[in-house]
Parts: sequence; structure tokens; C-alpha cells
Amino acid sequence: MTQPSYLVGLLRPVTGSSLEVELHQREADRHGLRYLCRRLCVEAGSPRRQGLAAFISTAQDLGYSGLAVAHPYRHLVTHHVDELTETASCQGSVDVVVFTRDGRSTGHSTDVAGVDAAFGRGLPGVHLGRVLLWGAGATGLAVAWALRERGVESLAILDGEPGRAETAVTRLNEQADSSWAESVSSDALAERLRHADGLVYAADGGDTVTSEVRLADALHQGLWIFDTRYDRIPTPLLQAGSALGCRVQHGGGVLVNRAAHAFRLFTGLPPHVSHMFGDYAELTAGPLAHT
Repeated sequence: MTQPSYLVGLLRPVTGSSLEVELHQREADRHGLRYLCRRLCVEAGSPRRQGLAAFISTAQDLGYSGLAVAHPYRHLVTHHVDELTETASCQGSVDVVVFTRDGRSTGHSTDVAGVDAAFGRGLPGVHLGRVLLWGAGATGLAVAWALRERGVESLAILDGEPGRAETAVTRLNEQADSSWAESVSSDALAERLRHADGLVYAADGGDTVTSEVRLADALHQGLWIFDTRYDRIPTPLLQAGSALGCRVQHGGGVLVNRAAHAFRLFTGLPPHVSHMFGDYAELTAGPLAHT
């Protein structure tokens, strides 16, 4: 019997991290699979609309098993697959595209599950009253839904891109049939953070230096901090929080769990998640990578 083979593409800008490629490849090696994971580097801001549709169609024609999709393409991909899972439709975002043998494409969203698993592993038992979320893109929306499922009582959202926080809040509250989330202006950042139990940093891009400085200046003892970034550990924000004695968590768990979910979707095989965390720790070569 011929062993199945897998060709997986990671659709991302040219500046994207290669950590996910390594996680996929190492997990495939543990299973003894014929599995090739390739970075499909695309200039940021392109392809758009028709270009992206052609790109996905070409990948399918070339025999790819599927695509793992990074920011800034996750919202755009929803328009160019044959069907969306319920979660992907609710999120309006796709981070995994699976090509089926009958020529169809299905868009999945693993972000919420990845964020939820990382949060539960890294910050168990924290108080889930009032939380401030910086970032209203695909990652921020996934964080918001994960926090709601975990029982956060109220969520305030900020974003550096004008209008994006308001759009995210409208979407969240309509789907939740409540006024659970609200957008706040950057002028109210210090006061809101002063009364918050937790802070999540989930910016998809933009001026991270400016936002980090403003957040770091407003931190306080007793705050827990979840920074979803994973390629530079510890981040300046987590360093500032640790210096104050805050409980902190980086985004390595989000990456690992997302890669594990994608591997299962591409192959149908159960991933060795604990080993993948070990891979991540080795690849980042930092003691905090094990958490």
C-alpha cells in the first residue's frame, strides 16, 4: 500500500516567522510521514481579491494538501474557499485551508482553540473580571471569543487602526447578543488598565513600539498579562510586567496549538502536542518557551 504524502503551504508575508514550518516538519517526522511544508512568501498587501483567489487555486492545482494562512490574509481568504466551518464563519477569518480530493476547499479557524489552550496552560486560576485587549484584528477577535468562553465578565478593546475596535465590538456583541464588549479610546488607556484584572496584547501589526511603551507605563501589580507574540521572547511588555511581579504569558502556546490543529486537519492524525512544545522550546532556545 502506497504511503500518502502531504504538501503544505504556509501563506504569509516575506517577513513571517519560519517557526511554524519547523513545528510541522518535526511532527511529521515523528509520524514517519512523507510531508513537505513550504513557506509561500508573499509581499505584504498582495495578493488581493482576484490575485489571492488565483493563488489559492494554483496551490490546489499543484497538489497542495492545504494552506496555513497568516495575517494579513486571514480575512481575505474567507472569500475564496468553497465553504467555511461554523467557527471560521463566525470569526470571519481563516487560518487553515484544506483541499479535498474532490477538488473543494474548506476554510477553518483554529485561532480560538489555540488561544484558549494557551491561556489555560499559562494562566490558570487568574481573575476573569475586567480585561483590556489591545488589538482588534484576526488574532484579537480570536482572543475575544476565547476570553468570553472562559468567562471574562467584560472586555474593553483598543486598536491602533481607526475604527477597527468599534467594528470588532459590534461584531462580538451582535453574535453574543449582549453588550459584553466595548471599544475605548487610547486616551482612556491608563484609567481602564488601572482598574483591569488582565491585559492581552494581540496586535496583528502596526506601531508596536508606541503601543508597548504606552501599555508598559500603565501596568500595575496584580495585573496578569498575555502577550500573543511568540517569536521574540520575552517581549518588552512581558519584561515590564515581570519586573512588577505580574503573572505573564507569551504566545508560544498559541503557535504550538494552532500548528497542532492544522497538522490534524491536513493529515487526520493526532499530533504529539507535548513534543511540539519541546520543539518550540528548542527552536526559540529560551527558558520561558517551555511554558
